[in-house]
Amino acid sequence: MERLVPAIAAAVCAVAAVVWVRATIGRRRVATRLTAQAADPDLWRLAWAEYRRDFQSAVGALGSAVVLVLLAVFDAPSFLLLSSGLLAIPSLLTVMRRKDLAEVARIAASRSELDQRAREVLTQEQLAPLQWAARLAPPELPAFPGFEIGSAYQPGAGAMAGDFYDVFRVDGDRVAAVIGDVTGHGIEPSITALQAKYLLRAFLLQYRDPGQAVESLNAQMSVLERGEEFISLVVLVFDTEAETLRYASAGHPAAFVWHGREVRPLGATGPLLMLDPKAPYHSREIAWNVDDMAVLYTDGLAEARRGDVLFGEDGVANMIRRDPTASPEVLTKVLVEAARDFAGGPIHDDVAVLVLRRV
Repeated sequence: MERLVPAIAAAVCAVAAVVWVRATIGRRRVATRLTAQAADPDLWRLAWAEYRRDFQSAVGALGSAVVLVLLAVFDAPSFLLLSSGLLAIPSLLTVMRRKDLAEVARIAASRSELDQRAREVLTQEQLAPLQWAARLAPPELPAFPGFEIGSAYQPGAGAMAGDFYDVFRVDGDRVAAVIGDVTGHGIEPSITALQAKYLLRAFLLQYRDPGQAVESLNAQMSVLERGEEFISLVVLVFDTEAETLRYASAGHPAAFVWHGREVRPLGATGPLLMLDPKAPYHSREIAWNVDDMAVLYTDGLAEARRGDVLFGEDGVANMIRRDPTASPEVLTKVLVEAARDFAGGPIHDDVAVLVLRRV
């Protein structure tokens, strides 16, 4: 009897040790995965702490089993019967709670998966505005033979803005360039901007005259009835065969063309979009020769201010005159930096700049 009790107790401790070892293995897998995923530090520290606790329990159960085996093999005083029973009680409770331990390990794994999914959702929410902005003002534009193109985009109050630009081929000899601005900030102006950008692309493919395309765009966008939301934009259509530039501007700040060794403004040819669904828009045509350059921008650039003084359209024109031979990519950066220097700090409005040179 004196040997049987320690033997039974040792068997109970051995089973408990197996349970703890399995739990320890599960904890280690969770902790290793969280560490590899660079999860929240508190989460993976907790996972490793739980692993160490289970490991210590496994060692304790295994040690108790070894002690009890020794007691069963060798002669021992009768009082050891009581101590053997006491040693076996914690392990017996562990065996009885083995389902709980498995459940805790399962919950820990489930919690780590939920945490990972939550981080993925948060990451998607953080990236969504940037991806949306990339559709409105893509950081890289397609290349077109005969053109050098540069662009810059800087959101003023978050990535969700109403500024947009586009450059695409209309047909074999014609390339269109568009820049526009929807009043306001946030998701709604961004949605309007995206609608206007791709509707205008469709109308420019349909009509040769940019004025007619803008007029159709105005009629369609006015149906939306967005209250105080308005759109300004300018459209340039370059015809490399005819060596002409035809443009239309809906209440947008004057674009500039470097032509004949001088800077020429391209004024508005109609009002802001969404003011009057029946408003007329027309276009004008000028020459477009090799080394000519067109500079388009949104009002955030011209409205950079120092106190009550604006950088203004004159500031834009003067920067073009300073170095008209600069590459479009360089000139876009120079214009943004000049406006920022003029304001003495960050520009708080959205800024988009698009420059095209014929080569």
